[in-house]
Amino acid sequence: MTDLGTARATATGLRVSTQRLVHIYRSEGHEVAALSGVDLEVGAGEMVGLLGPSGAGKSTLLSLLAGVFRPSAGKVFVGPVELSAARDRQLDELRALEVSLMLQGAGRNLLPYFTPLENVRFAQGVARQSGKDLPEPEEVLAGVGLVAEAERPLSELSPGHLQLAALAVAMAPRPGLLLADEPTSQLEHRARDLVLERMAALNRELGTTVVLVTHDPDVAAFLPRTITIRDGRVGGEGRSGEEYAVVTPDGFLPLPLHVRDELLPGTLVRFHLLEDGSYTLLREEGGTDA
Repeated sequence: MTDLGTARATATGLRVSTQRLVHIYRSEGHEVAALSGVDLEVGAGEMVGLLGPSGAGKSTLLSLLAGVFRPSAGKVFVGPVELSAARDRQLDELRALEVSLMLQGAGRNLLPYFTPLENVRFAQGVARQSGKDLPEPEEVLAGVGLVAEAERPLSELSPGHLQLAALAVAMAPRPGLLLADEPTSQLEHRARDLVLERMAALNRELGTTVVLVTHDPDVAAFLPRTITIRDGRVGGEGRSGEEYAVVTPDGFLPLPLHVRDELLPGTLVRFHLLEDGSYTLLREEGGTDA
C-alpha cells in the first residue's frame, strides 16, 4: 500500500480505478447488491459522467471512490492509494487534502451561518495546516465567478450561486479528484450551464480529475466521456456522442438497452466476423424464451 505522502505530491489529476468492485448492503433484513463487479478506469485529468437509472449504484460508486465506506469485495485506487486497504486515518487525510465530495444539494456542502468566503476559508483549514500551498479564498471564489457574492449571507444567494459556492468549497483545498453527485439538479438551464462551465474550466486549468453523477441528458451531452452503470455493472460508455458497449474482464458484454428490448431472454445470437475486421450480431432462429 502506497503512503499518502506520495499522493500529496501530485496536487491535481489523480487517476481512478476499480477492480471487480462489489458492494452489498442490508435492507429490511435482506442483502442487496448495489454493485456487482465494477471495473472502471478514469485517467488523470479526465472529466467523466456516471449515468444510469435510479438504484443502479451510481451514488454508491461515488461514495466508494471517496472512501466514505469500504467495498464488500474488490479494490478501489485513487492515485497510488488503495482505498479498500487504507487505514481510517489515511482515508481522513486523503479526503482533507486530495479528494473532494460534493453531495447532492448545495446546502449539504455549506455551513449555513458562514458566508461563501468563510466557507472556503474553513474548507482550506486542514490542508493549510498540513503545509499545502493553496490560493487565497478570494482567488478560489473568483475562479467560480463569485467575487461579488463573497461576503453575502447564503440566504441571499440564488440556487445557482449556492451551487457555485459549494463548488468553490469542494475546490478550496485544490484536490486531485472532485466527485460530484448531481451537481446541477434542480437548477434552471442557465444556472446549470454556468455550473458546468465553471467545473469544466477548473478541470481544464487545474487538471483536477472530475467524476460526476447525473440524470440530465443535457449534462451528459456536455461531457467528453460518460459511463453508464446498469444492474450494478458498467453497462456502456459514451464518447464524443457515440455509445459503446464495454466488454468486462470476464468477457461479459452488456447489450445496449435498445438492443436488449429487441432480444427476448433465450434468444440465440452469434457474432459474425466481416472482411474488414468488424463484427455483426446475428439473431438465430430457434431460441427459446427463458
